[in-house]
Amino acid sequence: MSDKPLLTPIPYEDFVKDVRVIAAAVKADGWAPDFLIGIGRGGLVPGAYLSHATGINLLSVDHSAKIYGFGDRLLAELARQSGEGKRLLVVDDINDSGKTIRYLREAMDGAGGVSENVRFAVLLNNIRSPAKVDYCSRTIDRHTSKDWFVFPWEAMAADAVLHEDAMAVPERLA
Repeated sequence: MSDKPLLTPIPYEDFVKDVRVIAAAVKADGWAPDFLIGIGRGGLVPGAYLSHATGINLLSVDHSAKIYGFGDRLLAELARQSGEGKRLLVVDDINDSGKTIRYLREAMDGAGGVSENVRFAVLLNNIRSPAKVDYCSRTIDRHTSKDWFVFPWEAMAADAVLHEDAMAVPERLA
């Protein structure tokens, strides 16, 4: 692999199609979430678009800032909500290594959440990820695709920042 990963932009039109695919899948499934949960940073924009597409209210949890306890308090509240029967659809941009989704599941389960009331949706799903999602628009295979996908909102960042983000977990691209 070269020193820099291949940056592959996702066109805005493809992003919108991806959101519509997920909205249709959720509707067809008959499982109606009470809330969408956008996971910061990558799931906030897809969550907002999915909220508009479905009419379902959006909540958010910042996972990317890694401020100790901040997101965990919110996840504990979401776990409480799921325990009271609220259905939650957690939205992120990509299930790549699976670390984020596993963390979110474990945090909510550990706080007493009811897993049957929590589902996950992503735009891109790595079929090799150990974490499983309930809805996705497209799949990738990290055994064959080493590209770093750049979503429309990430295009605002300098290439150097995108490369740094990509290399933060190099095994995703190895």
